[in-house]
Amino acid sequence: MSDVERVLPLVVRVERAEPPTRTDALEAAARAVLVMVTTAEPDWRDAVDAWQGNRIRKVVRRARGSEWRRAAELPGVTVQSGTAEVRVYPPIPVDEWPRDLARLQVSGTELDDPAAPGVPDPGTPLVLLSPDVEMTAGKAMAQAGHAAQLGLWSLDPAVAARWAADGFPLAVRTASGAQWAAARRSGAPVVRDAGFTEVTPGSATAAFVFAPAPVAR
Repeated sequence: MSDVERVLPLVVRVERAEPPTRTDALEAAARAVLVMVTTAEPDWRDAVDAWQGNRIRKVVRRARGSEWRRAAELPGVTVQSGTAEVRVYPPIPVDEWPRDLARLQVSGTELDDPAAPGVPDPGTPLVLLSPDVEMTAGKAMAQAGHAAQLGLWSLDPAVAARWAADGFPLAVRTASGAQWAAARRSGAPVVRDAGFTEVTPGSATAAFVFAPAPVAR
């Protein structure tokens, strides 16, 4: 376990005229985390492994215009999902943020879905957000990333490899009460937040279900 606490930086592109939808941003963030934790890039692998050996903190910031262009020039990977673009960077020590990321806004990122997201295709890996915990979009993006990461760790290596080869298809939805209860009963990986921001420490914020079955709402 590394003694240096690290954080995984994520930046969501939020242009004033055309912000992404909330669900697209959540799904892009979850996939971006999975892309980084499975990276084979030798310059990043040690940082990822050291971060995964400690608390898997994630911080989501937002950028637009020239801020986004500068952020996109730093080493990382941009993941797109529908209307959303999220760039993920290799983990860094918590007090060593690059200047072009440190200056970005971190709190109060709010996004909306103009219409209710559709029902995911059958068998789509699913991140469920708790119906009992209110979170900003930025906080929910981090929690979706946590859940996807815990879910990846829970899979058989061969299954995880196939999922990666497919590009980590997934959906993120806020659970109904019945869905949340079913996920908890099933033993699905559940995120319990450390409580650094927004939520009470220990709150169950998100869960991961790899092969969700239909649940009465």
